[in-house]
Amino acid sequence: MRYRDFGKHGVRVSEIGFGAWAIGGSWGPQADGDSIGALDKALELGLNFIDTAAGYGGGKSERIIGKVLAGRNGSDVFVATKTPPTSGNWPPSPYDIAEERYPESYLRQNIEERLECLGSSKIDLLQLHTWTRAWNKNPTPFESLRKIQQEGKIGLIGVSTPEHDQNSVIDLMRGGYIDAVQVIYNIFEQEPAAELLDVAGETGTGVIVRVVFDEGVLTGKFTADTVFAEDDFRRSYFAGDRLARAVKHAEAVRQDLEGSGYSMAEAAIKFALAHPAVSTVIPGMRSQAQAEANCRVSDLPDLSPELLKTLQKHNWRRAFWYGGK
Repeated sequence: MRYRDFGKHGVRVSEIGFGAWAIGGSWGPQADGDSIGALDKALELGLNFIDTAAGYGGGKSERIIGKVLAGRNGSDVFVATKTPPTSGNWPPSPYDIAEERYPESYLRQNIEERLECLGSSKIDLLQLHTWTRAWNKNPTPFESLRKIQQEGKIGLIGVSTPEHDQNSVIDLMRGGYIDAVQVIYNIFEQEPAAELLDVAGETGTGVIVRVVFDEGVLTGKFTADTVFAEDDFRRSYFAGDRLARAVKHAEAVRQDLEGSGYSMAEAAIKFALAHPAVSTVIPGMRSQAQAEANCRVSDLPDLSPELLKTLQKHNWRRAFWYGGK
């Protein structure tokens, strides 16, 4: 396992992190024993970065993580979690008011809940789970978070980008409001390479890459006839003709990888890691086998400049998919 600087914050994190949404639910049937096994295996293989959220099973993902870490005698693992806004539009509307969606009293209460679920006295990285560009002129929630940071309840502060407007966090990085960003960046979604990632590098902002497999289609395991479980969010994500379109694009990637020595999943992870501003990539891991497969990618050779250039041609300007449209 290779390790990278988490921005300018004096922390070294494994370049393969553990994306913990699926172990909380919403990805189809998932046994807790498999979740614990996956996390244990990943930690054994040198992974030291875990990303979770309040919304991943209403704290279930956090509780599983807390249970596993409690049994490892305080091993040095960096845990990031997320606080959602109060009930309302997702993503926030341009007309929403920051102090109403992230009021200080609510942030304090939610952070206490996160600490309880994780069984910890401090959160290494607390991220706001979404944002809107409308709040950039007066981003008051960060004033509240800095107070809580000074009290020792949280370490670093970050934002998980809104899918439809990831560049909305650029001003926050330049203004020094946040220490980290979590961003969608993959072979299909390459817009962050235009500016966001470079600004992160310039400002020393830690970068967490999510959705590196585009919810699984970039692993090459889906076909146009794949059917998702009723409780699997991908049933909505790939609604209508989306799955067939995505599989067609993924097949074109597969063809360009023939003879390269990389599987589609390996190439997807290596593609994201090729940008020097990226600190860690957090694929989901639901079993020991998936943990082993994802963690071992760190030990593979980097993509050649020629192959990287070939994969850049698969940038897909589809915008984000909401509500089956």
